[in-house]
Parts: sequence; structure tokens; C-alpha cells
Amino acid sequence: MRSWGTIGAVAIAAVMAMSSHVGAQWPSYPTPGVPRTADGKPVLDGPAPRTADGKVDFSGIWNLAFGGGGGRGRGAGAGAPQQPPPPVDPNAIVNSTFGEVAGRGYPLPLQPWAAELKKKRMADNMKDNPDVWCLPIGLMQYHNHPQPRQIVQTKNLMLITYESNYGLRYIYMDGRPAPNNDPTPWWFGYSRGWYEGNDTLVVETTNFNGEERAGWLDVNGSPYTDALKMTERFRRPTFGTMQIDITIDDPKAYTRPFTVRVNHRLMVDSEMIEFICNENERSTEHIKRN
Repeated sequence: MRSWGTIGAVAIAAVMAMSSHVGAQWPSYPTPGVPRTADGKPVLDGPAPRTADGKVDFSGIWNLAFGGGGGRGRGAGAGAPQQPPPPVDPNAIVNSTFGEVAGRGYPLPLQPWAAELKKKRMADNMKDNPDVWCLPIGLMQYHNHPQPRQIVQTKNLMLITYESNYGLRYIYMDGRPAPNNDPTPWWFGYSRGWYEGNDTLVVETTNFNGEERAGWLDVNGSPYTDALKMTERFRRPTFGTMQIDITIDDPKAYTRPFTVRVNHRLMVDSEMIEFICNENERSTEHIKRN
């Protein structure tokens, strides 16, 4: 099973076909803790769940709110997410997409070298996207990926498991500082989280692996470097919705910071599916030849 990358419509069709086949056989087990009507239907527009100390709890399996699957099943989640509607207020935070980190038509404040690199990546049909090579695809691509992600939240640690490429991210919530002498950069960066009030979880991530094959914010190749500081603000307005505002601050690649938004919805009565990309992987030889 391959993920998005540049493999194209044939791979998407294969994933969708496999998804519908798996969905027909996958066991259905009610998600614990979900409020329901008398006939068992989930009620997702109520208040968000909270931890013992009153903080919003973000645990659950999530998918994109715009055309990314979720309530419409895995077959819908396997294809390209639809373009989110533009914000009504022209000064509002723009909606991020899988293809373009700030959506279509938003002029990214790219440094000249970064603009040239993105142009080169697109001219080369994005063949070096880490997704194509079964490598971790970067946090913004994971945020926008049509395959789901599961959040497991504890008092001192939040884990996010991304179905795509079987990614695993650690967010430390025990008050530790960012490392200042880390000899090994991280594909997922080094993430630390804390609450502002009871409703907003702020996550700051630094120490990214900024080498060229790692630094892709989106499918079109908007780059990032080892100078990137990513600040995410997680909110859960209702039981079934999650909103993440992400500020990209990378002075090596961009002339100023910019902020984008990703909207997710809760998947209930569903499970994550194992995703192994490297087993008998053959497509990279085809990519090299073309």
C-alpha cells in the first residue's frame, strides 16, 4: 500500500478499491465514551471531553473535515481532499491543504532560494517528496493527509500516530525545555506542549531535520529548514471537531512567519489500519527511470 506522493490516479484507485474491501471486513466496535442517542447514533455536536483537571482532551481518531473521509468512510478518505472553502473574512487565517501549505492562490513569503527550490521540485513532478520514498513526510503533510491519525493523550505525554507511513510523533507535556545541544535532528522535530487556559493546547516544535529530502511542507514542495519553529494551537470546539492553527516561522526559507488552519473531524466506531510502505517496494525504481 502506497501513500499519496506522486504516484497518481492509478495508486489512488487501488487504495480506494482496497479500502472498500477492507471496510467490508473490518470489525465494527463502538468507540467508548462517545455520547449517543437512544438508537445508538453518535452525538458529535456536544461539548468536548475533558481530563480530570478540566483541560480539553484531544484523544480520538481524526480525519480531515473537508473531503478527507471521517464519517463518509475510508474509501472517501483515500482520494484527494477537496479544496476547503475560503474564509469569508479576507484577513482570516487561511485553510491549509495537502497540495499547498497555505491553500491555492496564497502567495507564500518565500526567500528567493526557497522559491527556486520549490519551482525545481514541481518541474521534477515532486519525485523527491519523502512520501514517495516511504520516509516521514513532515508535520504539515501529515496534518493534511487524507489518511487518519490517532491522538492518545496522557498527563505528561501526547502521542499522535499517523496512518500514512506509520508515523509516530511524541509531544512532551511535562514542562521540559527544548534541547539546546541535540546532535541528531528529528524528522518530526522535538515537540513540547502546554495549555493556555483549559481549552487551547499550544505545541512548539523545533530541532527539525532540514535536509533537502526532508523539508517538504506540502506536496508541491514548499521547503523548510533546520531553523523551522512550528507553533500549533489545538482546539476542540465540539466533541466531534478539532481545529489546529499552525504558525510556520522559518527565517532561512521565508521572509516572515505565516499561519494556516487545519480542520479535523472525529472518526467513531472505526480503527486505524496498519500501513507498511517498504514491503516489496518497487515504485522507486520506476521513478528513477523517469
